[in-house]
Amino acid sequence: MSRKLLLAALALVASPVFAQEDGPGPNLIIQVDGEAKGEIVIDLLSDVAPKHVEQIVTLAKSGAYDDVVFHRVIDGFMAQTGDVQYGKAGGNEMAGMGGSELPDLAAEFSSVSFDRGVVGMARSMDPNSANSQFFIMFAPAPHLDNQYTVVGRVISGMDIVDTIKKGAGGNGEVETPDRMVKVTVQE
Repeated sequence: MSRKLLLAALALVASPVFAQEDGPGPNLIIQVDGEAKGEIVIDLLSDVAPKHVEQIVTLAKSGAYDDVVFHRVIDGFMAQTGDVQYGKAGGNEMAGMGGSELPDLAAEFSSVSFDRGVVGMARSMDPNSANSQFFIMFAPAPHLDNQYTVVGRVISGMDIVDTIKKGAGGNGEVETPDRMVKVTVQE
């Protein structure tokens, strides 16, 4: 391989450009405000986790995700949001402890790996306890494979994800967190 070709390949790998192919959807469209400002589009993988995707779509269409903060953000790992019970902007020390009025979901593990831009459902120690919270990966985390349900992947706006305000400390709690101003669904 020529030096010029090698340098071009390395530049491509190191590039901050991030694009994934848009699948059959539906797509979750998130308007973010705070330190990060812009739009994130997530292709929800209804063929991989149909019950989880259905719950996310139901919550988004009802407006439950509007004004919910990114309460836990760990640099180099992930950004977590979706606590519709305690995570509304304005602050609540219980953010991250709640869910929704909908029932918890049984795990829908798949062969999809937790790579950069993949979206998974947060849960408690019980694998069958996912409800409304989800997280977006900043970097690959194969140790999460078959431990958490994959529900989607970012197809645009990964540059916005990268600028979400990071938390302090080991658990990533964020003081004055960024928020999802409006979350809609595109079928």
